[in-house]
Order: sequence, then structure tokens, then C-alpha cells
Amino acid sequence: MNSTLCYLNGDYLPLSEARISPLDRGFLFGDGGYEVIPVYARRPFRYEEHMRRLQATLDGLRLPNPCTPEEWRGILGHLIREAEFPDQSLYIQITRGADVKRDPAFPQEVKPTVFAFATPLASPSPKLRQTGIAAITADDIRWGRCDLKAITLLPNILLRQQATEAGCAETILLRDGFVTEGTASSVFVVKNGVVLAPPQGRYVLAGITYDVVIELAAQYGVPHEIRPVSEAELRSADEVWVTSSSKGVLSVTHLDGEPVGDGQPGPMARQMFACYSLLMKCG
Repeated sequence: MNSTLCYLNGDYLPLSEARISPLDRGFLFGDGGYEVIPVYARRPFRYEEHMRRLQATLDGLRLPNPCTPEEWRGILGHLIREAEFPDQSLYIQITRGADVKRDPAFPQEVKPTVFAFATPLASPSPKLRQTGIAAITADDIRWGRCDLKAITLLPNILLRQQATEAGCAETILLRDGFVTEGTASSVFVVKNGVVLAPPQGRYVLAGITYDVVIELAAQYGVPHEIRPVSEAELRSADEVWVTSSSKGVLSVTHLDGEPVGDGQPGPMARQMFACYSLLMKCG
């Protein structure tokens, strides 16, 4: 990782040499937003959609975008080309910048801190796709603007740690008796041959992979509904999937220690992942 190239405030430099001020508001307050773009064979997947989501996050945080679309293409294109690996996870983070004091009020005339770098894309192994993952459920304790990709992720981390300590890969979140999402994924439920998706909103991030799954379901005639999904429907589901830029479409085969369906990835998950994989290859 030490030789990884990053971008920081106008400079390209080794990640190990990157430095920010201890007064940066991202460090002090978690005052910033981020985005993650998957890159396949040096081609960013759904680039425009990811950048629109980044802009929506910045608008929600009242944080001006520090770069034009052309500047972003230049910065990110350079990182993609210079990386040693063709399949990448491209991380972008923008904070409100470093003031000369610790003050919660928005500072005046402070430049945002802009940071980006690429790491190898960590996708589930073929074996994991064959077996699926185990997950737990927990109450959704996060704030009321989960539609923003803010860097204030401590609630997600604490909830994800519960899964780790239980020997599981993800925590599926419940709010007022309904499914919201995972700590780092969208959640889909299959019941009686219909794919159910919790609606996006203040408690559910506008997932890019979520949108791709809905598009593919419509394209291939897979019955689907976007509507609130109850905890009872989750626990009695024939299939449960989690989706994200790194996971793609991944089956949850055990939930809170109980098998989902027959405890194996279901036929609709396999179909959707095949469609998703074809789309990735075609760009």
C-alpha cells in the first residue's frame, strides 16, 4: 500500500506521504462526504451515476463541489491509469477543510480537502458465491440522513462489528419493523417469486448497484416490487441478497443463525448475478 498513488489537494503523491492538518474538519467533526466507484479493466462502472450521487451528498452537506466535471475526470482518470491493478475500488473524499481553530460553525474562506486513491477491487470469492454469507439483524441506530454518503460512519462500524464478532459478514438493519439496508450494502428479499426492494429515501441510500438490479429485473422480466419490506417478510424469505459495488449480488444464506430458504443461494440470485456479470463485461 505504501507505493499506492493518491491525489491530495492538487498533488499526486505516494499514499504513505499524504498528510492533512489535525484541524481538518473531517478529522475533528466527520464533516465531509465520500464516494466509491468500482473500476473493471480500467473502466469506471456507472461513473456518471456515482458522480451524481457524490454531488447529491455534497449538496445535502452544504459543501461546495471543489472540482468541475472535467477536473474530476482528469484526476480520477490519472489514478485509474497509474494503478498497477486493472480492477479497482476508487475512493473519493471531500471535507470542508482545515480552519485555524476548532469551531463547529462553518468556517469562512477555507478550501475543502480533496482526497482520492485506488485500491484493488475486493470481490467475493467464487467459493463464497457458492455458499453465500451469514448475516445478523440489528436495530438501525443511525441518523436521519442515511441517503447522504457522509464520512460519519461510526454507527455503521459499530453495527458491522456486531456481525464480525458473531462470525458473520453483514448486519441487516431494521427500523420500526421494516428493513432499511445493510451497514455497507443494499438488501433485497425474494418472496414467492417476487424480488422485494425497500424504497430509497432518508433511511436508505440511493445505491448504484441497487438501481442496476432494478433495471436488470425490468429488462429480463423478473417480477419485482419497490415497497417497504417487513421484518416478518425478511425472516420468512425464500432468498435474501445484499448488493454493493464490491459485492455485486451476493446471497445471504443464514440470518441470525437460521437458514434462509434451503440455506443455499437461490435460483433468482444466481440469475441476477449472471445478468449483472454480463453487464459488467459489456461496460
